[in-house]
Amino acid sequence: MKPKIHPEYYTDAKVVCACGNTFTLGSTKKLLKVELCSKCHPFFTGERRMIDTLGRVERFKRRYKMEG
Repeated sequence: MKPKIHPEYYTDAKVVCACGNTFTLGSTKKLLKVELCSKCHPFFTGERRMIDTLGRVERFKRRYKMEG
């Protein structure tokens, strides 16, 4: 491998979720901020809720003139 071209790898990178959950893992960034984790994601919790990413739900509703 070529020297000095690879990013530094942190084995103790901290992940902070929007729900307040925090955990550590390995990453090339020291701090990662995420919106969903296994504690709050609907797939893992069994809840049925819409996850709106960048207004996609509203855009879909406007496009097909849905109410709600």
